[in-house]
Amino acid sequence: MQVITLEEVNSTNLYAKENLASFADKTVIRALRQSAGRGRFSRSWIDLGKENLFISFVLKPSDSFDPVYSNLTQYLSVVLCKLLEKYGAACEIKWPNDVLVNGKKIAGILAETVMSGNIFKGLVLGIGVNLNADPLSLSKITGREAAALNIELNMEISAEHFLHKLTSDFFAGYDEFLNKGFSFIKSDYISRASFIDTEVCVQGINDKKCGIAKGVNDFGELVLDAADGQCVLNIGDIL
Repeated sequence: MQVITLEEVNSTNLYAKENLASFADKTVIRALRQSAGRGRFSRSWIDLGKENLFISFVLKPSDSFDPVYSNLTQYLSVVLCKLLEKYGAACEIKWPNDVLVNGKKIAGILAETVMSGNIFKGLVLGIGVNLNADPLSLSKITGREAAALNIELNMEISAEHFLHKLTSDFFAGYDEFLNKGFSFIKSDYISRASFIDTEVCVQGINDKKCGIAKGVNDFGELVLDAADGQCVLNIGDIL
């Protein structure tokens, strides 16, 4: 693993994608400041300052795309939750990969595949984690209520130490996850999935589906009991 630290970029994911050929497998791109961070469905990710985390994993596990790569965001959400819990934070996951502390969103995760025609060139897995912020800055984040670890724990957080632990923990189980798939993390994921057996609405790309979340299957997909019958969702966000 190699960590490359940049003073400022628009987006670590965009930078990694644009320069993918220059980076070896398992390179981590870190930015101290990020001016145009992005989340799922083109949502913005607000930069709360240098003592927060903005990184992208450059992953080149093979020359062809494997469906298990789609679950890497869920794998990262579990790795992050376990680390946050070591700090003493109460953590949960909202399908598919939102990480919450005390019901408030503390991290954003975004995976982007890079293709050249039909050839898989690699995957960029980005994550932003709110480690140190003040309440006023957090209040300016629109949408879901946001959390910062320093406020939740009433202590300053070392971004350097957190970066080291997160990247080390990620790669410690990475190869085994690729071999075993979502089943490798399923029990850890389910134990933190507070949405199960609750009524939810899931926003897809072009539509919204509501019903009772019955569980998550062996492929990380959401099983939903809707008014028109049971369905399986592989993309979307619980609102």
